Amino acid sequence: MRVKGEHEIYCCGARVRISERGVEVLTEPTVEYCPLHEALYGTKQIDVEAVRKSVEMKIAGFGFCCGNRAFDSEPVVAYGASEMMRVWLEKRLIDCAVVVCEGAGTVITSNGELVQAIGARLTGIIKTSPIRETIERVEADGGTVLDKNGARIDQVEGVRRAFDLGFKRVAVSVAGFQAKAISEIRAFEAGAKADVLIFSVCNTCVGSADVKHIAKADIACASASRILRNEIGKRALLQLGMTIPVYVLTEKGKRLVLVYLAEFKDKLVVFRTGKLPYYAENKGPRLMGLFTTKSLKC
Repeated sequence: MRVKGEHEIYCCGARVRISERGVEVLTEPTVEYCPLHEALYGTKQIDVEAVRKSVEMKIAGFGFCCGNRAFDSEPVVAYGASEMMRVWLEKRLIDCAVVVCEGAGTVITSNGELVQAIGARLTGIIKTSPIRETIERVEADGGTVLDKNGARIDQVEGVRRAFDLGFKRVAVSVAGFQAKAISEIRAFEAGAKADVLIFSVCNTCVGSADVKHIAKADIACASASRILRNEIGKRALLQLGMTIPVYVLTEKGKRLVLVYLAEFKDKLVVFRTGKLPYYAENKGPRLMGLFTTKSLKC
């Protein structure tokens, strides 16, 4: 597999540059263990070398950042944004999704399979550059690329473009390092006479200043963030999972999540609680040298 262009992502809290020169881990990871990372890549201890190897595995196995990128729409995680958006599109509960794809940037589509094929193994994309083959595949599968020349990532403009295309019920994923976009979208949503469901993702590296923006989302993935567990988890109406919990923050989000769960194929346990977030000992990611899983409750 041959990488095309230059791309930057977050992986386990580390900033990573991917280019034709190879994979460069630019910063130290902030996570020392992640159960999802272990399940996907067999990693029991995360360090710079483990991050590099996992990204190289993604390139070799799935064509990540390559011209022959795999577009596999099989579900990968139980409560992922792309998995849920696919169901919502297929059930016609939303009109389109605004997501991010490496090699294309912001993408608008009403094709649920394309949403899942893009997001299945995606991690937080900071910036990307255009890959002709990826853009052509996205367009062939019913996607609109916001910026074909520059592969710009701009979820705010992506939602605006969705409105211009005539979509009124829009779901959008917003990465934690772009959390301000959530407030920007909420600011013009009402005036557009449209309905936007915001799914906050890739939140491992968020800071306290991001909380006020993420609190305006409908659904937020905790990732490995202690701040999300403490500050957003307590506002949740519903929590999905314990290992990497997903918090549902609004009635609209709750309605759509319950539809997703009705289509979920695995067995579920549902119970009532007087307080969220709900924790279990020795579950979930461990942050590098700072907190144990247990201390995430503090």
